[in-house]
Amino acid sequence: MNTKPNILLIYTGGTIGMIKDSETGALQNFNFDELLKFIPELNLLECNIASHSFLKPIDSSNMNPTFWVEIGTIIEDNYNIYDGFVVLHGSDTMSYTASALSFMLENLTKPVIFTGSQLPIGDLRTDAKENLITSIQIASLHKDNKPVITEVGLYFEYKLYRANRTTKVNAEHFEAFDSLNYPPLIISGVNLSVHFPVLLKPNWNKKLVVHKNFESNILLVKMFPGINEEAINYLFSYPNLKGLVLETYGSGNLTNKTWFLKAIKKITNKNIPVINVTQCFGGSVDMSIYNTNKEYRTIGIISGKDITTEAAITKLMLMLGQNVSAKDFKIKFETSLRGEMK
Repeated sequence: MNTKPNILLIYTGGTIGMIKDSETGALQNFNFDELLKFIPELNLLECNIASHSFLKPIDSSNMNPTFWVEIGTIIEDNYNIYDGFVVLHGSDTMSYTASALSFMLENLTKPVIFTGSQLPIGDLRTDAKENLITSIQIASLHKDNKPVITEVGLYFEYKLYRANRTTKVNAEHFEAFDSLNYPPLIISGVNLSVHFPVLLKPNWNKKLVVHKNFESNILLVKMFPGINEEAINYLFSYPNLKGLVLETYGSGNLTNKTWFLKAIKKITNKNIPVINVTQCFGGSVDMSIYNTNKEYRTIGIISGKDITTEAAITKLMLMLGQNVSAKDFKIKFETSLRGEMK
């Protein structure tokens, strides 16, 4: 590029945006207008940095689709001004938000990098500085005058992952995230090592489309030994139910008890999509392996393949918001939209 890329930081809340009061020791929200004061190393980056903060930063435990739309709208409104975006977010629900944004942003041709930290930005041992600096550097990467990353990524502890392939796996270690079914896009060492073959290839001629309708009347039910008929019938009788994600055993296995099959049939007979995802962090759903799944295959349960629970939930919510027809729903869900599944 002949000029420095322009990068927009979007601060939603979370530990990375907190700093300790020097007198009381209490955590308070960081003023991103003073970013260079606290992280002077940013002056060394070959880019221009601007910031946009939520008026009221939120704890990521309070994240919901309304805020997803707010983030997407900020990107949409600034898409022609900035060359890349770095979203600062609490780590607890980051994989959900980042997955949601990947589905929202159709025809994306610029980097949207999510990051956060386990320790506040002013802490002596903080991971915030490295995560922030490298995320901005990745968002600035260009090759042949085009961005290297043209998808939604999640950067944490020296690795950039495809956002909709991630899940939080540790609440204490700096390596808080993993992507067991897809390799890292970039590994940060002495240099940034880009794994070009695994990057999403954009269509440079298509215009960005931002989808903003989410249907949140869905359920996530995790199978466990001893799950009983009364509890299932109570949950499944929710009158506004529009979609169901089942976290199943191993390669997508479900109990073949008559009462459970009957409960699932009641839902699928109403053309309510039922998504089968595995409880395992790694691996894929394959309902053809075990005979216990034979009857479920005939009633239209949708295979989540190797999708994460976070991506399955957000993809389901968005597709329901798009009013995809019951006839097309299974085919579309089982098709990769943003590299979220094989």
